[in-house]
Amino acid sequence: MGLISAGAKRQLVDRIVGKLLLFVALFAIVTVFFIIVFLLRDGYQIVLETGIWNFLVGQDWNPAGRDPAYGAFPLIVGTVLVTALAMAIAVPLSIGTAVFTAEIAGPRTRSVVKPAVELLAGIPSVVYGFFGLILLADWIRIAFDQPSGSSWLAGSILLAVMAIPTITSVAEDAVSSVPREFREGSLALGATHWQTIKNVVVPRALSGIGAAIILGMGRAIGETMAVLMVTGNAAVIPDPITDIFSPVRTLTGTLGIEMGEVAFGSTHYHALFGVAVILLVITLAVNGAARVIVNRMQATARPKPHRALTAAASRITHAASAPFGRLAHPRTSQRCAFLLISLSAAIVLAALGVILFEIVVNGAGAITWEFLTGSPRDLGRAGGIFPAIAGTFWLVTGALAVALPLGIATAVYLIEYTADTPLTRGIRAAVDLLNGTPSIVFGLFGFAFLVLFLNFGVSLIAGQITLGLMILPTIIRTTEESLRSIPGSLREGSYALGATKWQTIRRVVLPPALPGILTGAILSIGRAAGETAPIMFTAAVFSSRYLPSSLAEPVMALPYHLFVLTTSIPGASTQSYGTAFVLLLLVLAIYLAAILVRRRYNREKVM
Repeated sequence: MGLISAGAKRQLVDRIVGKLLLFVALFAIVTVFFIIVFLLRDGYQIVLETGIWNFLVGQDWNPAGRDPAYGAFPLIVGTVLVTALAMAIAVPLSIGTAVFTAEIAGPRTRSVVKPAVELLAGIPSVVYGFFGLILLADWIRIAFDQPSGSSWLAGSILLAVMAIPTITSVAEDAVSSVPREFREGSLALGATHWQTIKNVVVPRALSGIGAAIILGMGRAIGETMAVLMVTGNAAVIPDPITDIFSPVRTLTGTLGIEMGEVAFGSTHYHALFGVAVILLVITLAVNGAARVIVNRMQATARPKPHRALTAAASRITHAASAPFGRLAHPRTSQRCAFLLISLSAAIVLAALGVILFEIVVNGAGAITWEFLTGSPRDLGRAGGIFPAIAGTFWLVTGALAVALPLGIATAVYLIEYTADTPLTRGIRAAVDLLNGTPSIVFGLFGFAFLVLFLNFGVSLIAGQITLGLMILPTIIRTTEESLRSIPGSLREGSYALGATKWQTIRRVVLPPALPGILTGAILSIGRAAGETAPIMFTAAVFSSRYLPSSLAEPVMALPYHLFVLTTSIPGASTQSYGTAFVLLLLVLAIYLAAILVRRRYNREKVM
């Protein structure tokens, strides 16, 4: 009887744990629901006052005028123009870098290029904005003889650099996933390496490359701080429309500039939430399209190699018979193509090098013991940044405390406790929607729900929860991948020994998955530490001589401190460079740790 009672007790614990994990997993759906509800609640009023058509296509955005105007069309056009030019710059460089890394580079070169691209992804957006405002905009002004370098072109160049890591990473995965026999068969037909890449590998990876481009577009559309700092922020449509030196204003930039000073409940307040709804709809549509493409790519059965190679042979023959094919020898074409592809990778590495060189060289000189341990003085022009460092640490620690248990529990439920059902598909869709939500929208949600509705005020706890919700999808996804990598035979062996599901998960599955979970946590720390938009309205103040004594008080944070120093405090160049250097060093160290953990984990799996 005792044995039966013990077994029944274990089964009861197993069922209770399963129900608790389900409850936690539903949190993602609830979060998406609350974000949409609170944005619509505060945004629909502008539609009632102006009409949806006038709001969407109105040509004038001037909330502070004698006759306030709330036409969002210039903001939509500015967002589209900046994103379109950014994609025109980023796509060829990203695909070239992806092909170079996956197909051309040797192991040593690949070990340099791949981490460099990942480090490019780790640079905080406010540091990009700082670099753009200090160096890029000045270069555009001088090189093109313009009255100001803050323009559509400056915003697009920065967004292109920021989108390159996303597009490159996904495109490289797509290229690398093409089976080896496709390449070997093409080479056996007499094709050169370049003909094989062009006619076999890239067509086979085209769906993944398309998804990469769409994801990069979503990344660009949702960016706030960089475009806010370098686009000039004039709510006008360029005239002519091709004037890339015209200042523009984006949807995200408008929210970042105006939300902090708007009167609660005013028409302007509701108009800004209407802008946030437009932004959320656009980004969710873009990311939804990417998800559909990826799902179709995964669901489509792989064509048989001989059919794919027959099609490739036809393309190779056609290329050889084309006029250019007759004029250029295949080996000459290959050398030219490889030169251009290598040049793409070199440009990406050069962009990283220029940013790091500019900030490190100018910022390292500002680092003193007083700077690292003192409090700001003279509006940040003197003194130190210790309260900002401590505030950043507390914000990140709290965000991780919120997101880590929720993320791990959700991933465990999705992988271990349920099959592919409508519920799990709904949870994963909610996680994808959260992952594609712009950081400024998280900030507005935190402001509307936590700061105002729950009356937390601008406080440390409001910022921690907001950042926790923002990094939750990253932790869920990385934990899912870690759990999937654990062989099913380990679970079956545990069940055969009489262990319950929860005992198997706790003692057999989670321990070997910990390195992958740790990688996700480290990446989340890096992202949370470098974000500005989510804490602008929820937690951050520019200057404070003292550390907060409770969770109900606001805090300083490195990203926000750098933003205000750069955009609002004249004569603070040295302090700005020093703050940028400390923030960059902190975030890149975190991302480098994640890369090293992943490498060690992969090496251990191989051994």
